[in-house]
Amino acid sequence: MKIKLEMVELQTQKGMELIDITQEVERVVTESGVRDGIVNIMSKHTSTGIIVTEGIWCVEQDILDHLEKLAPEKGDYHHNRPLDFAGRLGFNAHAHLKSVLTGYTAFFPIQQGQLILGGAQRIYFAEYDGPLSRTYCVQVLGE
Repeated sequence: MKIKLEMVELQTQKGMELIDITQEVERVVTESGVRDGIVNIMSKHTSTGIIVTEGIWCVEQDILDHLEKLAPEKGDYHHNRPLDFAGRLGFNAHAHLKSVLTGYTAFFPIQQGQLILGGAQRIYFAEYDGPLSRTYCVQVLGE
């Protein structure tokens, strides 16, 4: 059994955006040497997500627009207040809610050294509270 874990850093550019990380995940899978197994992708942040969807700009924009309607930046949130435990101001409840809605992980099978995706599927890192320096994990397990 082989196990490879790689932390991938990226710098987001916008307050809310989707960044296609499919090629980076494929690179980690290839470098792992795993022929048959699985790959897990996980964001290390509670105001981001990992999304799998069709890789075209209009779907990307529809996702962002819909999430903004479900959890608008301006809202009456309990989190947006001085935080007793951290000595700072909570201001990003909308980003945490979007992360909960989309999730922060995805996994895929690997067969004959190739990531198995549907024909139009792409893997995205979703930023809901940027721009910030971010990290996601890619872990490959298999033979």
